[in-house]
Amino acid sequence: MLKGLYGVTDSQLLPDDRILMEAVEQALMGGMKVLQYRDKSLDHNKRLRQASTLRVLCHKYGALFLINDDIELAAESEADGVHLGQQDESVASARKRLGEYAIIGVSCEGSLDQAQMAVDEGANYIAFGRFFPSRTKPDAKPAELSLLPSAKEAFKVPVVAIGGITVDNASQLIEAGVDMVAVVHSLFASTDIQSRARHFTELFNQE
Repeated sequence: MLKGLYGVTDSQLLPDDRILMEAVEQALMGGMKVLQYRDKSLDHNKRLRQASTLRVLCHKYGALFLINDDIELAAESEADGVHLGQQDESVASARKRLGEYAIIGVSCEGSLDQAQMAVDEGANYIAFGRFFPSRTKPDAKPAELSLLPSAKEAFKVPVVAIGGITVDNASQLIEAGVDMVAVVHSLFASTDIQSRARHFTELFNQE
């Protein structure tokens, strides 16, 4: 299941329920396999409402639904799991709260050492990046493409790439061995989200 296009929502690009749901459904129709819900607002009721609706929508298309950072929101919305950054709670905390079957991913920036720690703690996938200039996190540390083959060789869990990924540069990452590409703007800012999602999906089918 952890293979292909991994979409990440942006509350500025997708500012209300209708726009969010329509955009996500278009991405799912184009073949998106995983959705990470990322909303840093303090409106808990809105976030829970949107997350719960997105979970149902993702499952309708056989896709996984994850929450960015917030273990409690993942539990309340019955998400499939959570994606953790280096400054967030531990994999162990997430596992204890969400259960043994939850999917827990960890951002490892450009560090194989951080990835090793995440895997040792029981992470289900590891994410590296940014590999290209990113609008979502312009100050994120750059990661080297050369670490991807090393990560694939060293770890048994799926590897996700994130950061400035477009249909024009994603092939470099796929050829380097990544299992998924995590995309924000190039997917959800597209004028034809379904077509863009399909294009990303086809890149994996060309392997």
